[in-house]
Amino acid sequence: MCTCMTMKTQDVYFGRTLDLDYRFGERVVITPRNYSFALKSGDSFETWYAMVGMATVAEGYPLYAEATNEKGLSMAGLYFPENAWYGHIAPGKRNLAPYEFIPWVVGSFAQVKELRRELDQVWITDMAFSHNMPVAPLHWMVSDGRESVVVEQTREGLHVYDNPAGVLTNNPAFPYHQMNLNNYMNLTCQPPQNRFSKVLSLKAYGSGMGAIGLPGDDSPSSRFVKACFLKANSQCQGDDESSVAQFFHILDSVSVVRGSSVVQDKECNITTYACCTNATRGVYYYKTYSNNQLTAVRMTEENKNAEKLSIYELEERQQIHYMN
Repeated sequence: MCTCMTMKTQDVYFGRTLDLDYRFGERVVITPRNYSFALKSGDSFETWYAMVGMATVAEGYPLYAEATNEKGLSMAGLYFPENAWYGHIAPGKRNLAPYEFIPWVVGSFAQVKELRRELDQVWITDMAFSHNMPVAPLHWMVSDGRESVVVEQTREGLHVYDNPAGVLTNNPAFPYHQMNLNNYMNLTCQPPQNRFSKVLSLKAYGSGMGAIGLPGDDSPSSRFVKACFLKANSQCQGDDESSVAQFFHILDSVSVVRGSSVVQDKECNITTYACCTNATRGVYYYKTYSNNQLTAVRMTEENKNAEKLSIYELEERQQIHYMN
């Protein structure tokens, strides 16, 4: 369970919620330029662009949940169980394990249009990072502030979908979410008009009634609709502080509260963290379930030109500003 979104004001923003019933040792990680990645296929590549995002680091390898590069290209992987399908190595293809997809894309391309030219050669393989890190069923959203696409590999093959809404959640496959929005075309942020009856005198008795019927549960389809509606009607000033605040308000509306979504063994899904990257300036903002205060990590020139990963531990303890 996750929700991903991109938004543009004066700058471009990209971020997501990460909804899980466990933690994976995540930290904010900056990968520098010219960092070498060995691929499970036996191939390798070096990054053209530095990137920042949330990852767990294993054997010097950043396993990114999402990342943004210095050119503003952003990508996130979201849970896609039962629909995601990965194959064996395909000769003549760019074979990538799921965990290799984000660093390869974000480390190699500056714009979605560049990536589009290469995606027909990409094949996602069923190779795990290690025996104790099984393959994760994912689909991906890629955005650069001009356009967004969703990439899904199912048994029918690898699919690339235009994503004009700039939002992604989880199951079902992306075409369903696009179609499902048609069920909510009557919702409005304006006061509702009486279309019920010409005979009955009906009027709104409170604000927000034009959006009655807007989903509020934690299901992927509901989170998709709600995030799309709030983003489409979002109003905020264009400066960075206002934009970041607005972005997190939208993510908060689709965040998962402990106890509202119980999974197996009575464990609860929660929004373990939410993040927002100013993709124009290379600043990564985040907050965790236990700490509501925003923490920021800048992608500096020193980070970009380093010889190793820059790793920042999460601020997990609640930060409270006492006035007296």
